[in-house]
Amino acid sequence: MEPKKNLLTYEGLKALEDELHDLKVVKRKEVAGKIKEAREQGDLSENAEYDAAKDEQRDIEARIEEIEKILKYAEVVVEDEVDVDKINVGCTVSVFDLEYEEEMEFRIVGSSEANSLKGKISNESPVGKALMGKGVGDLVNVETQAGVFQYKVLKIERSM
Repeated sequence: MEPKKNLLTYEGLKALEDELHDLKVVKRKEVAGKIKEAREQGDLSENAEYDAAKDEQRDIEARIEEIEKILKYAEVVVEDEVDVDKINVGCTVSVFDLEYEEEMEFRIVGSSEANSLKGKISNESPVGKALMGKGVGDLVNVETQAGVFQYKVLKIERSM
């Protein structure tokens, strides 16, 4: 079975590439220095600094592996070519929540760059899935654990 493609915007791709470079070039060197310093303190069996540095090294290597896997199967959405007649990855969408009578804005991104605190929602999330393919004026029912929400699509724009 072919691995799932990771949809990324250009901004998301650049952020992952920058993080990967920082982890490989800066963080690896920093943690190697911490390990060396802790080793020089002698007995490693009761050395908390050594254990902490080794844990940090393990976390860095795990994150490097995770980013490399994301990038290996990345498919970049060319935002200039996104069709703004229908909601798709790379769009910024304004919707009106009919229950709470408030306007909200979402940027639809691939799952690996979703961040709800920054208004970036995954195309695989309940809201993202429900919005995909909809147009301006469409009513969208979103089933969540908290119940069913209904949104009206107000505007679709290319994300820049």
